[in-house]
Amino acid sequence: MSGSSPRPAPRPSNTIPAVPTPRRRPATGPLMRYIPHTDQDVARMLQDIGAASVEDLFSSIPEDNRPKDALGLPPPMAEHELMAMMGRLASANEPISSGGMLAFLGAGATPHAIPQALDSIIRRAEFLTAYTPYQAEISQGTLQAVFEFQTMVCELFDLEVANASMYDGASATAEALLMAKRVTRRERFLVSEGLHPEYLQTCETYLSGLPGAELVKIPLGSDGRTDLASAEAALAEAPSACLLVQSPNFFGVVEDMRPIAELAHAEGALAVAAVTEMVSLGVLVPPGACGCDIAVGEGLGFAAPLSFGGPGVGLLATRDKLKRQMPGRLIGETVDADGLRGYVMTLATREQHIRREKATSNICTNQGLIALCFTIHAALLGRRGFERLSRINLAKAQHAREAISRLEGYELRHDSPCFNEMAFRVPGGDARKVVNRLAAQGILPGVPLGRFNPEWQDTLLVSVTELHRREDIDRLVAALATEGA
Repeated sequence: MSGSSPRPAPRPSNTIPAVPTPRRRPATGPLMRYIPHTDQDVARMLQDIGAASVEDLFSSIPEDNRPKDALGLPPPMAEHELMAMMGRLASANEPISSGGMLAFLGAGATPHAIPQALDSIIRRAEFLTAYTPYQAEISQGTLQAVFEFQTMVCELFDLEVANASMYDGASATAEALLMAKRVTRRERFLVSEGLHPEYLQTCETYLSGLPGAELVKIPLGSDGRTDLASAEAALAEAPSACLLVQSPNFFGVVEDMRPIAELAHAEGALAVAAVTEMVSLGVLVPPGACGCDIAVGEGLGFAAPLSFGGPGVGLLATRDKLKRQMPGRLIGETVDADGLRGYVMTLATREQHIRREKATSNICTNQGLIALCFTIHAALLGRRGFERLSRINLAKAQHAREAISRLEGYELRHDSPCFNEMAFRVPGGDARKVVNRLAAQGILPGVPLGRFNPEWQDTLLVSVTELHRREDIDRLVAALATEGA
């Protein structure tokens, strides 16, 4: 063609084209990050919250655990190289199975058998990317799934209204205290010492930002249950928003929630129940039937394999008359103009939707996918299957309790009814040493409670579920027997 450049000669077939070197931005100083706050903005915020520096915000983290230098991450690598490296790291883990580590761990994070059908369903495209529908009513499938989740939580707790969008059991518990404050207009909170210590810390963190808020701890009696006389005296001492009790409590002891609710109501306070082991509700009387006004819980072990951190399945249910003070989201069922069933976002009093000072919650998130896991598992089991699972847990735990109690040097910390966890005082008075020695034999016998409170250093919390065979329990008992010999 006239005026065109001559076509280049073809490259020999045995040569490899050179890969061009990517251009680099000229080095003109340190990499600039986009931080919208000026130094003056930061100084003003620090002054308002009473902190001298940004570093003060991390003072709760021990000095030895704070990074001093940049993270020692490897250089960028290809995808297959990265997968190979992750595989090498994963191979260092001891599998928790009959062929690897045998674990009896619980303490608020109790694993249960997750059916393969759940994994198959949850990987469907319409579920796998599920998140908050910001144009809610056009996401009918997502809304229906949340509605079913709420319905099952209501049935488990025997309460009338349940929400969605609680991050985990600990934050749901703290949100229940704030809800009680809004309902009663009181700022004094009574909390049983049987509450999980990490739940208690979360509650203290939430309340620390409220001027005038007071948290009063109610001691446990010698039987491991909340001391009713102390609770009654604390309720009579000053107006309180609520009385919060966990059942089964942190030591595995089943609380009698009826007199607790009666004591709270007699003084105009709300009764709040916390449940960290939802499977227990297959045999125990649910909080609503005991007169509780709010029930919260954690459903992670029932929904997905446990991991380090990450989302939980925070649960919260309440009475119908209190629903407008409930945090999170509420999905309702209605009919459209043609009379067909439909689902709508009925209540969403979060700071995303209304003025921050009017919001019932500023710290919660929508764990849509993992809440759906909880819903699917509950639906697969049904009422009878859920009760049967609960009874299996109870029977196996009772077998372990009786067998360990007969061992020399082991003593139940509280000789009261339990579900699938029990606390034992160990020979030698140091549960951590027992755990370390048995770990060398491939057994994790339980959680040493000294990590939560030095006064509990002699106590081992043992959790038994449907995952444990009779021979697994017998192996644990035989290993513990050598410690007491």
